[in-house]
Amino acid sequence: MIYSRTALLFLAGIFLVACEPSGDMPAGDEPAAEAAAEDGSSETMPEAAEPEASEAIAQTTTQASLLSEPEWAILFAGHDLTSFNAVGDAEWNIIDDYVEADGYMGSFLVTRGHYTDFLLQAEFWPGANSNSGIFIRNGDPQAISAMGGYELNIYDTNENADNRTGSIVGHQPPMAEVLTEEQWNTYEITAQGNRITASVNGTLTADLEDDTHASGPIAFQNNGGLIRFRNIRIRPL
Repeated sequence: MIYSRTALLFLAGIFLVACEPSGDMPAGDEPAAEAAAEDGSSETMPEAAEPEASEAIAQTTTQASLLSEPEWAILFAGHDLTSFNAVGDAEWNIIDDYVEADGYMGSFLVTRGHYTDFLLQAEFWPGANSNSGIFIRNGDPQAISAMGGYELNIYDTNENADNRTGSIVGHQPPMAEVLTEEQWNTYEITAQGNRITASVNGTLTADLEDDTHASGPIAFQNNGGLIRFRNIRIRPL
């Protein structure tokens, strides 16, 4: 009887050791291994994809400036006209990403800021026979004129060829003929010291040295016909 009890204890010990989990397999892996064995699959669950960061979209002119390239200030990007004061009778309407006025005379969007040395870029769309322009360094923001500053003209069909699109009115005729009506175009104007240069769609149209006007606001004109502006930005020099 003593021999039988000893044999039974020995066999029970072997059975308990056999039931112990292996030390080589982490405890958390055993259920997954059993599930894979049941359906014959060796695939593991894919990791959850991290959410992509949404790209910031400007809702105002100020936000557009903060999101723009360094050193550039946005004056208009289709949101609002907070950078400007309206002078004259024109109704300036924002449509999609541009602002337009149609048929008014002697009307302007005048920047609230005054600028001395700068690079200005603006896109414009003139209707047929439209008369417009971009005025810089005007001394009086309430009396914008070609005599009070410099006017970079937008007027393809001006009877005076010296004052057509690309000219600096009263100072320099256009150095090249450019045709801009009923399409989007780009004006790039640089004012630095006593030198002013302008190009339309990459073509140099004016290169003037003159020290008559040193600083002032920038004005965008409606002086007959339809004119549209968009993507107006400036970089101090």
